[in-house]
Amino acid sequence: MGDYMAKGEELEKKAEKKLSGWGLFGSKYEDSADLFDKAANSYKLAKSWDKAGEVYIKLANCHLKLESKHEAASAYVDAANCYKKTSAKEAISCFNTAVNLFMDIGRLNMAARYCKEIGELYEADQDFEKAMDFFERSADLFQSEEVTTSANQCKQKVAQFAAQLEQYPKAVEIFESIARQSMNNNLLKYSVKGILLNAGLCQLCRGDIVAITNSLEQYQELDPTFSGTREYKFLADLASSSDEEDVGRFTDVIKEFDSMTRLDAWKTTLLLRAKNALKAKEVEEDDLT
Repeated sequence: MGDYMAKGEELEKKAEKKLSGWGLFGSKYEDSADLFDKAANSYKLAKSWDKAGEVYIKLANCHLKLESKHEAASAYVDAANCYKKTSAKEAISCFNTAVNLFMDIGRLNMAARYCKEIGELYEADQDFEKAMDFFERSADLFQSEEVTTSANQCKQKVAQFAAQLEQYPKAVEIFESIARQSMNNNLLKYSVKGILLNAGLCQLCRGDIVAITNSLEQYQELDPTFSGTREYKFLADLASSSDEEDVGRFTDVIKEFDSMTRLDAWKTTLLLRAKNALKAKEVEEDDLT
């Protein structure tokens, strides 16, 4: 590793020397870029990620002097991928610069991809507000390029973050909109029951039984096969046990569904919120009697 580190330092020094010296415009930046690229690679081999990230930024600056925004953006992406191993904050900063450069040259698909990467870094950091912002930007960019599947995946993440932040109306609206779009696509039709289940769980967390019942009727109109699914039965049973304020039955309904279709962490969080709200209501009523 020490050899790679020394090699990286040597190449970086050569690149810096080229930059500070005389040379025909362009040629010194091209020569320096080549040396910085090799230096960054050596630092990566030495697993010195911060140094590699730092040198990729120097490489990006050379490309910007040569008015090559695409190469500069790619170098910022390389820097971000190095920083991902040591500092999410630095990685986000580099991805952000890359996104802006890709936007400038009309590479919206690439900009969308790296907005999504930023969203994922914020998600890993449990910063759902910022994660939601970047997944929203990513969805809009994918949509503008008509990459519908990727746009919908990002929108679903936005809806999930909205629900985690207890912005249930926003989450419901997004899930229902994706379900409507998906019904018109033979490849996406199969996913509709899962999306409607997500929307229904968000409705459940709002605690409005009338709204849940109305939604279930609307979902049957949207997808006539929905009423025959386990997802529909699950939502209907949760709604009726909520209406009856029967915490025990509510819990049994969840256990039964989970024994056949494993509930993910997001659904479990929402169901726990709904159950706790039901328990609180039960305690409140016991106190009144």
